Amino acid sequence: MTTEKEMKQIQNEFKERMDEGELLNCMRCGFCLPSCPTYIESGFQETHSPRGRIALMKAVADGMIEPDEDVERSLSLCLGCRACEPVCPSGVKYGQLLEEARDIIHQNKKHSLGERVMRKTAFHELFPHQNRMRSAVSLIGLYQRSGLQTAVRKSGMLRVLPEHLRTMEAVLPDVPKSKDMKHRPRFLPSIGPMKKRVAFFSGCLMDTMFLPTNNATLKLLQLAGCDIVIPPEQACCGALHGHSGEKNTGKELAKQNIAAFEALDVDAVITNAGGCGAFLTEYDHLLKDDPEWSERAAAFVQKLKDFSSVLVELDFHQMDLALETPQVVTYQDSCHLRNVMHTSLEPRQLLKSIKGAEFKEMEKADSCCGSAGIYNIVEAEMSMKILDSKMAAVKATEAILIVTANPGCLLQMKLGIEREGLSGKVRAVHLADLLLEAAGHKTS
Repeated sequence: MTTEKEMKQIQNEFKERMDEGELLNCMRCGFCLPSCPTYIESGFQETHSPRGRIALMKAVADGMIEPDEDVERSLSLCLGCRACEPVCPSGVKYGQLLEEARDIIHQNKKHSLGERVMRKTAFHELFPHQNRMRSAVSLIGLYQRSGLQTAVRKSGMLRVLPEHLRTMEAVLPDVPKSKDMKHRPRFLPSIGPMKKRVAFFSGCLMDTMFLPTNNATLKLLQLAGCDIVIPPEQACCGALHGHSGEKNTGKELAKQNIAAFEALDVDAVITNAGGCGAFLTEYDHLLKDDPEWSERAAAFVQKLKDFSSVLVELDFHQMDLALETPQVVTYQDSCHLRNVMHTSLEPRQLLKSIKGAEFKEMEKADSCCGSAGIYNIVEAEMSMKILDSKMAAVKATEAILIVTANPGCLLQMKLGIEREGLSGKVRAVHLADLLLEAAGHKTS
C-alpha cells in the first residue's frame, strides 16, 4: 500500500514532470473509446479508457486527487497498445504520458522485497546483458532437450501453475543450441547486386529464443539486395524498462545502442520486432532533455525502419513467392508496429504477393491481442479476455495461418490456438519465417 509520504512525493513529481500541455491536449471527445481494449473488456469503465486515465493524471498533477491505489490500478491495467493515438483528433501522445506517469509511481513507491528482487533481476541483471540472456534461454533449451520437459508434463507438476502459464509453457518455441546463439555474424553480403547497406538491430529475445526468425530476416534482406552490418556492441532496446517504470535504465540502453550504430555508414537500421522498433523510434523523445544525446538520438531515429518496409522498397514482393500448399492466411497487427512505427500496409502487401496464400482480413486486426510485453503474465485475466475476443475474429476468417510481426504477439496467438483447441489445425508464424518459406528457403 502506498504511504501518505509516498503519495505526496508522487503528486509533487506529477506536477513537475508531467507535460501539462500534452495533458490539456485531450479534448475528452471520446474518439479513443472504441479503440481501447481495456475500456471495452472492463464493461466500459471510464477510468480504464485513455481519456479517463489522462483525466486521472491531470487531477493528480493539479492536486485534486491523491495518487492512490485506484489511480495506480488504472494505469497498470493499460496495455500501452496506443491504439488511441491514431484516432485522436488532437494528436495526444498518450504513450509518452503513460510511461512518465508509471515511472514516477514506480520510482517513488516502496516495493515489497519479492518485487524488488524480481525487478532488479530482470531489469538490471538480465535483459541489459546479452551473454546472461543467452545463458538464461539456454536453460530453457536444456529443459526442452534433456527429457525434463517430458517428465515434468507427465508428472503433473505443471498443474500447480495457473492455466494460462501452463499453456504458455506448451507454446514456447524450441530454443536454439547455445553455440548457435553465441556465434553470430557481424557482416553479411547481399545475394546478388547490392542495393542497400543496412544495419540490423538483433534484440535480446529475438537473438536468443527467436533466433531462427532473426536468421530468416537476415536471409530475406540478403535476397532483397542488402549488405548487412550487425554491430556486436548493441544491447536490449529498453522497451520493457521504459514501459515498467525503469526509465533511467532505458536511457542508458538507448545511449549504448545509439553509440553502437551511429558510426556505421548505412542507409537504414532494420528491426523485425514491433515492440522493439517502436521504442527505438522514440529514443529522441526519451533523450530530449540530454544535451549530449538529443541530436544523436534524433539522427538514429531517422534511420529506423521495419524489415517489411525495406523489403517492399526493394520490390521483394515482385519475386516468385509461393506456398507449397494453398491456405487461408490472416494478419494480426503488432500494436506498436502499426500505431507507433506506422507500418501496416507493407506486411499485407507482402502477404498478398504470395501465391497459394489466400489473404483474409480479420475484424479488428489492428486491436491488441493482449500480450503487451509481460502484461499477459501480470494481468492475466484481462489479457485472456482480450485474447478470447481476438480468437473469435480469427476463427471467423477460417484462416489456418496467423501471421504477425512481433514475438510477444506470436506467442499470444499460439496461446490462443492452444486455448481454442486448434493445435495441429492452425499455426501462428512470424512474417519473416513465412516469407522465407515462400521464397523456397528453410529457416535455420
